[in-house]
Amino acid sequence: LVQLMESGGGSVQAGGSLRLSCTHIGSTSNPFCMGWFRQAPGKEREGVAAIDDVGSTAYADSVLGRFTISKDYAKNTLYLQMNNLKPEDTAMYYCAADSCPPSVAGVLTFYGMDYWGKGILVSVSS
Repeated sequence: LVQLMESGGGSVQAGGSLRLSCTHIGSTSNPFCMGWFRQAPGKEREGVAAIDDVGSTAYADSVLGRFTISKDYAKNTLYLQMNNLKPEDTAMYYCAADSCPPSVAGVLTFYGMDYWGKGILVSVSS
């Protein structure tokens, strides 16, 4: 059983930064991937960033160069550093975890991941 809890969301002006954290307890079978997803009002959920258990990462084109996913294995915490935020980044952000697909990029479209946090709101004003 894996439990996930997000923190660090909030409101920021365009161009600002936020760092999301996701603390997890437990793990799935190896290899083990984690990802950040987001869902804006009236839009479908989309994968934002993913990381596997050897540190390989993948990003959606819309956040490449602005967001960085990382993991502190000692603290069992996943991070999403978000820089140069834009109003279109406004959404509920969720962390998720599961066994890895064949490539870490596959996590971005793996909406059937077994474990999800409850989500946290990020609001970016212009």
